[in-house]
Amino acid sequence: MPSVQKLKWIFYCVLFATSFRSADTQGAAAANETVSYHQRAALGIKRLQAWYDPATGLYKTTGWWNSANAITTLADYTQVTGDKQYADVFPTTLSAAQHKSAGFLNDYYDDEGWWALAWIDVYDITRDPRYLHMSASIFEDMAKGWDTNCSGGIWWSKERKYKNAISNELFLSVAAHLLTREKNKKLQAHYLDWANREWEWFSHTGMINSDHLINDGLDAQCANNHRTTWSYNQGVILGGLSELYTRTHDSSLLAQASSIVAATLTSPILVDAHGILHDPCEPNCGGDGTQFKGIFARNLALLYHVSPSPRYKTFLLTNAESIWAGMKPPDYGIGVTWTAPYGTIDASTQSSGDDALIAAASVSGITK
Repeated sequence: MPSVQKLKWIFYCVLFATSFRSADTQGAAAANETVSYHQRAALGIKRLQAWYDPATGLYKTTGWWNSANAITTLADYTQVTGDKQYADVFPTTLSAAQHKSAGFLNDYYDDEGWWALAWIDVYDITRDPRYLHMSASIFEDMAKGWDTNCSGGIWWSKERKYKNAISNELFLSVAAHLLTREKNKKLQAHYLDWANREWEWFSHTGMINSDHLINDGLDAQCANNHRTTWSYNQGVILGGLSELYTRTHDSSLLAQASSIVAATLTSPILVDAHGILHDPCEPNCGGDGTQFKGIFARNLALLYHVSPSPRYKTFLLTNAESIWAGMKPPDYGIGVTWTAPYGTIDASTQSSGDDALIAAASVSGITK
């Protein structure tokens, strides 16, 4: 049987070891907290670029429109951080991806809108007119989708069977973004006319429901179909309204954007009790829903820079912190959900989470 002295010695050894482990854990946690949002975004982007295929200009493990969003994510990262190590990606994709779809056009107007916005973001960091011209060319094809069915708006696809929110939100956002970058007065008037026409129509369709959330689209009677309120439908509109406001200074645009954000952040369908964004499809969101949340975060940051609100900033930082908690070395992958269990990881989930990290970096004020 051990002596009292030996028991005391064992006790103090255990106490010392426990204290050492505790201090070590605390030190690791403290070190983790010192990683800036810029650095976190850099780790996330590095993982995303592991999926990039220069032969196609696209991202493996995900789809065509998702790759457009990944290019947008990369462009935003470059702009926010000043890190230009991935600059060769943009001309590579501009050239290579056209082998899949000439002029970045296909049968879906929303797909076209994602690429148009991607090239505008690339233009913003390169000032290379090729990218702005590509976006303008895509926009003109989107405009061909407008007709008098349901009194206006563009169709979701060239089959002309469904008018939905996302294609029209993208049409508004592309028009507004081209408006604020175009120098030619005639073209400015062209884009302003389309942006105003689209918003006038959209705001009266009923797709913005009584809860100030945007449903998926219109039914055969041109009324709100009351289908899912996806996070990206609450997001893209924010970017469009914010950008249009910078030219028109119409305060009603920001008021509408603010009401949509307020409804989103208090929706139990979209935001949990801890303030983390979700989509109703989680954890099984197929190839599309995995992209949605980052699009909301990206556009909320755009609104924040036009109309700052502590609530927007807190929301973006809270989500970025939750994402970071799940990013484990050495890969720093980001799953489909932004809380544990984080779920499957691919280029879509990664770029979506990266959007949130970049948005947090853009509003945080933390330097590199």
